[in-house]
Amino acid sequence: MCGRFTLATPDPSQIRARFPIGERLEVRCRYNVAPGDDVLAVVHSRDSGPKGALLRWGLVPHWAADPRDLGVTTINARAETVAERPAFRDAFARRRCLIVADGFYEWSAGTPHWITREDGAPFAFAGLWATWRPRTDDAVEPLRSCTIVTTAATGPVRALHDRMPVILPRDAEETWLDPETPAPELHELLAPAAALVARPVSRAVNDARHDAPDCLDPPEQAALF
Repeated sequence: MCGRFTLATPDPSQIRARFPIGERLEVRCRYNVAPGDDVLAVVHSRDSGPKGALLRWGLVPHWAADPRDLGVTTINARAETVAERPAFRDAFARRRCLIVADGFYEWSAGTPHWITREDGAPFAFAGLWATWRPRTDDAVEPLRSCTIVTTAATGPVRALHDRMPVILPRDAEETWLDPETPAPELHELLAPAAALVARPVSRAVNDARHDAPDCLDPPEQAALF
């Protein structure tokens, strides 16, 4: 699974150069992104192609009666069943996105570990998104939300958890976003990433409300939370 992640790249211009998010969205350093938070994403617009968006993490499908009914239970979608599960199948078919990150967390024996690319570069999780609108109150703003697709873990992640988020190769990002990409080709992209590294970090990250650089401190420098 993926229950916390980071976008700790200190230079926003690096993120803007890497992803087509435009200039209007604020790019903030995030050390402990948690379910329910707004996340930086790239979606595909029929009018203008890829563009940046802020999406709430925890997908609420358009047919949900109440956004509180889901969300927490839909932060992840399994690659093996994403095309069949009612909460995800419409989004998989038509609304795929990139979720911008540079690392994610997993826990082992109570110790959090931060997993990143070997080169430390930012990357994109394979994501899905949806828009929910209230049926009776037009004054309420539509809710745009997302989920992260996961697959079987490999490499250093396998020692921590049996699942990991799908990190798309850079040359596959456009294919994932393209609404015309056929389903068999999409499924081929939902594979584990290579060249990842993991290191233990501070227990400060255990508190989902705590979003500060000390989340990435080594354990011996961390205050106990």
